[in-house]
Amino acid sequence: MSSPSAARPILYHYFRSSSSWRVRWALDLKGIAYTAVAVNLLKSEQQQQDYLGKNPLGLVPALEHEGHLLAESVAILEYLEERFPTPALLPADALGRARVRQLVQIISADTQPLQNLSVLRHLGKLDPAGELPKQWARHYITRGLDAYEALLHKPDWPAGVFSYGDALSMAELCLVPQCYNARRQGLDLGSWPRLSAIEAAALATAAAQSSHPDAFAPTT
Repeated sequence: MSSPSAARPILYHYFRSSSSWRVRWALDLKGIAYTAVAVNLLKSEQQQQDYLGKNPLGLVPALEHEGHLLAESVAILEYLEERFPTPALLPADALGRARVRQLVQIISADTQPLQNLSVLRHLGKLDPAGELPKQWARHYITRGLDAYEALLHKPDWPAGVFSYGDALSMAELCLVPQCYNARRQGLDLGSWPRLSAIEAAALATAAAQSSHPDAFAPTT
């Protein structure tokens, strides 16, 4: 890992990490120039002492801003929302904010952590010759996406292009990377037509494209 200039925010990330993508997306959406520093999870760089000093849990992303270090992607999103409120990633009303945060939690707390790389590696040690990691990932991704889609069909839920009406929100920043992971685990998103439509609309935006894993994939 290199040591870039501290003149602007520094994001320590891994290109395929869904948590990292959320933060890259928020930074791009809000027009915040930043320096991206790759932390290669496959080479266990997140467990090196230098990085553990930034995030003792040894996970990505971590954001360095104005001399302070922040970890946990949703905490970083909330920080960016408060420091750089335009464009907003949460609705203006209390109910709307709570509902978007509910969707965020479905992905960030109850789905993604159960099928991230460290979990799947551990399961692979328990079942080195089997399909346990993939089966586990598919189970928890399906459970999370089922719940997310069901909420959007509730009669009191506002319709629109995105998860909560017609404004892109933190919900998409969590959902779309999870859809990316779902496909990597061999799931067909046709089972969730509403989510598939939201994903397509979100991916059509410039900030989604500039923060996409493909834009940060290693060249070697």
